[in-house]
Amino acid sequence: MKIALIGYGAMGKLIANLAENKNHEIAVIIDESDAKLSAEELAAKLKSVDAAIDFSIAEAVKRNVEACVLAKVPLVEGTTGWNSEREEIEKFIKENDGAFVFGANFSVGVNLFYRIADFASELFAKFEDYEAFIEERHHSRKKDAPSGTALKLKDVVAKHITKDFSVSATRAGNIPGTHIVGFDGTADTIELTHTARSREGFASGAILAAEWICDKKGFYEFTEVMDEILNPKSKI
Repeated sequence: MKIALIGYGAMGKLIANLAENKNHEIAVIIDESDAKLSAEELAAKLKSVDAAIDFSIAEAVKRNVEACVLAKVPLVEGTTGWNSEREEIEKFIKENDGAFVFGANFSVGVNLFYRIADFASELFAKFEDYEAFIEERHHSRKKDAPSGTALKLKDVVAKHITKDFSVSATRAGNIPGTHIVGFDGTADTIELTHTARSREGFASGAILAAEWICDKKGFYEFTEVMDEILNPKSKI
């Protein structure tokens, strides 16, 4: 598979190394020097690839989506902080027969953690004594706070627990990422924790998403990729 990397920071370089280990080719790299390219100019650079993976900046997501649709290239969107444009982007993808998969977090472990948090929230919702909370910690370079993963966890928990609960964010040093879903009662506190040891899990998941979206059309969340992997008889 020929892959285009949009954004060549720490995540882009890690994806490049892992992709080559999986016998994929990094055919195109879009970095800061290409920041002023129009969607049409970017599309011209992307036409030779099988999929694009974007870990750039939120402000560039709309342009990158437009470019990939013009180039007829599936896009894996790993950037967060563009949720306010989600409806517009989803409409654009569907109206123009594009292929797009995004995730608040592409780590396989985190996506299994969503399911654990979902099940735990359903249990604790049956007992009024417990209140939920979410905490997350990331490196100081991460701009969005709370993280996209924390906001996704909030949605997961809120499906079952209707009472308002807090979501707190810490930014310091080089923390790769820690997320805690907690339930506090008068007698005890239960905490579920996911701690990333490195960004490799995010990079591996993004490559997995690129492999999955190559032969598809539509607008998907990475949780749907995981659903198909966990339930292979239920193809999307």
